[in-house]
Amino acid sequence: MIFLRRKRKNKTARIQINWKITLDCLNLILECAKSNYPNEFGGLLRVDSNKKNTITEIVILPGTISGDSHAIFKLHMLPIDFTIVGSVHSHPSPSNHPSNADLQLFRKIGKVHIIAAIPYNKYSWKAYDYNGREIEMKIV
Repeated sequence: MIFLRRKRKNKTARIQINWKITLDCLNLILECAKSNYPNEFGGLLRVDSNKKNTITEIVILPGTISGDSHAIFKLHMLPIDFTIVGSVHSHPSPSNHPSNADLQLFRKIGKVHIIAAIPYNKYSWKAYDYNGREIEMKIV
């Protein structure tokens, strides 16, 4: 869940975003992570244009470089697309916690981020907000 702040007459209200991801999109992420192992996989998350809190697709940027301990995004290749809400990448280890480099990326692009870890199944991934705090994401 992400909380956004909106100012209303000198008051700050919190708006909660309940993120969702389609099962097909999650399965694609996990399969991409498996196929790139032992290298990291990296991409961007795109939401449905009608359901702005439901992640339905991943976008692979041209020129993305994958290695055994990194996935380097060429952010200058990012299209003008307001449905891109964050990033996804894999870790070729059992840890799905963000590194310092991950936290820097989170702050550069988007509101929601996913990290998939070995064994790349429905239990080995987590979602985070742009500050690296774990958030809940429902599979639909």
